[in-house]
Amino acid sequence: MELFDTENGTVRGFRASAEVVAVLGIPYAAPPFGANRFREPLPAQAWSGVRDCTAFGPVAPQSAELPGAPVWSPGDEDILTVNIWTAAPGGGGLPVLVWLHGGAYTFGSSAQPDFDGTALARAGLVVVTLNYRLGFEGFGHVPATEATAHPDNRGLLDQVAALRWVRENIAAFGGDPGNVTVAGQSSGAASVACLMVMDRARGLFHRAIAHSPASPCYTLGIAAATTREIAAAAGCPATAEGLTSATPQALVIASDRVVDDYRRDPASGSRPYDPSLYAPVLDGDVLPTDPLTGMASGAAREVDLLVCHTTEEYWLLDAVGSSAKITTDEQLADFAEDFRLPDGLVAGYRAATPHAPVLDVHLAVFGDLLFGEYSNRLVEHHARAGGRAFLSRFDRRRTGPDGAVRAWHCADIPFVFGNLDTDCLAFLIGGAPTPADHALARRMVRAWAGFATTGDPGWPSVDGPTAQARVWTTDDGPADDKPVAVRALWARAGFPVLCP
Repeated sequence: MELFDTENGTVRGFRASAEVVAVLGIPYAAPPFGANRFREPLPAQAWSGVRDCTAFGPVAPQSAELPGAPVWSPGDEDILTVNIWTAAPGGGGLPVLVWLHGGAYTFGSSAQPDFDGTALARAGLVVVTLNYRLGFEGFGHVPATEATAHPDNRGLLDQVAALRWVRENIAAFGGDPGNVTVAGQSSGAASVACLMVMDRARGLFHRAIAHSPASPCYTLGIAAATTREIAAAAGCPATAEGLTSATPQALVIASDRVVDDYRRDPASGSRPYDPSLYAPVLDGDVLPTDPLTGMASGAAREVDLLVCHTTEEYWLLDAVGSSAKITTDEQLADFAEDFRLPDGLVAGYRAATPHAPVLDVHLAVFGDLLFGEYSNRLVEHHARAGGRAFLSRFDRRRTGPDGAVRAWHCADIPFVFGNLDTDCLAFLIGGAPTPADHALARRMVRAWAGFATTGDPGWPSVDGPTAQARVWTTDDGPADDKPVAVRALWARAGFPVLCP
C-alpha cells in the first residue's frame, strides 16, 4: 500500500512498476460546475480517511473519442485532477515535470496512453499530468454581469491552480517545489508559452518545454463573435445567463455544429482550413499580452525554455481528416490570401519542392505557419531578451507497412515519454517501434530529464538566428538545409496569428 499525505487528505496509489509509484485522479480544485461554472477555480474540498487514487479522474467536457483514453460522460464533474508518478515515495528533492496535454483547447486528457509518466520517473523526475477545462467551458468568452465576473482563459487559470497545488504538495511525493518544469505539446505547449508571460503564474515554475506550440491567440472581439455563434447554435442568448442555462453537453454539441458549418463554407475566411474555435484570449487581465510580445519584452527571461517542433507537422491533420484538402493552385492562392501570407511565400515553398503535389505544398506552409516558424520565433524572442533558450526539431522518418512514415504532429511525444510499445500509438509512430526507435526515445528522455534537472538538455543554447537546432533522427544525423532556406520566406509574415 502506497499512502501520501496532501493538504486535503491522504491518498493511496499503486506500483506502476517495480521502481515507480503512480497516484491518479487527485483533485487539485473543486468541480467547475453548478455555482462554480465559468468562474475561477476554487480549492478542492478536504476528505477524511484514505482516498483511493488508482484510476484517472473524469475528462473535461468534449465530444472526442481518442484511442486508449476515456470519453466524457455528461454528469462527470470532478474533472480538475492531477496524476503523479514518482520513484522516490520515501525520499525527496527530485525535479518535477508538469505536463499539459494538447488538443486544440477542445479535446484530450491526461489519461492518454502516450502520457504515462513511468519511464520519465525512472529517469529521475517526479511527473505530474493534469486535466483542465476545455472548449467553451475553458476558453469560451462569457460576458460579465454587474454581479459576477466570468474570466476569460479559465483553462489557463486551471493550469495555474494545478501548479499552485504542486508547489504546496509535491514534496510529499518526493518532488522539489523549487525545481519545477512545465511542459506541453500543441495547445498544451501554447499554454506553456502563455503561462510564461502571465503574472498569476510567476514563480510557480522555473523551466518550460514546448513541443509544437500552436500560434494563434484571439482578441476579445474574435472570442465574443465566436460566443455569439455558439449561443445561436445552442439556441440560447449570448449572455452570461443564457450560456449558464445551456448544459455543458449542449455547448459541446453547439461547438461541433459551428465547426461543421465552417467546414462546409470554404468562403468564410481562414477557419474552414482547420476550424479551431478556441484559443487563449488577449483579455488584458489573465493574459495581458501574447507570448511572442511578452517574451520579446523580457517578461519571462528568468525561465529556461526548450522548444521542439516536428518537420512535417500538418501531415497528421491531413491524415485524420481535420484539414481541408487543398489540391489546386487556385485553392492554394485563396489559402495564402485568407491567412494574409506575404507575396512570394508560397512560390518559395514551390521552388524548394518543385515536384511536390499542391497538397504537400499547402501542408508544409500551414504546418510552418501554425507550428514551425512560431517555434523558431519563440526561441529567438526569448533568447534576444536575455533568456536561455534551446531549439530542437523532430525529423525521425522510416518506411512503415503503409509506406513513408512522416515526422508529423504528435509523433515526438511517445519518444519523449518513452512510451513506444503501446498498441494504440502504432498509427502515430507508423507501426511497431524498431531498436533504433527505442534508442532515439532513450536519448530524448535523457534530454528532458537533463533539462528539468539542471537546465541543460545536452546541446548549446540559442544565441542568434543562425544557431544550430538539435535534430532528432534515428541515426542521429545532421539536419538538411531546408529549415534555413524556408525561414527567409517568413521574414515579412506577422505573428502571432490572430485571424479566426
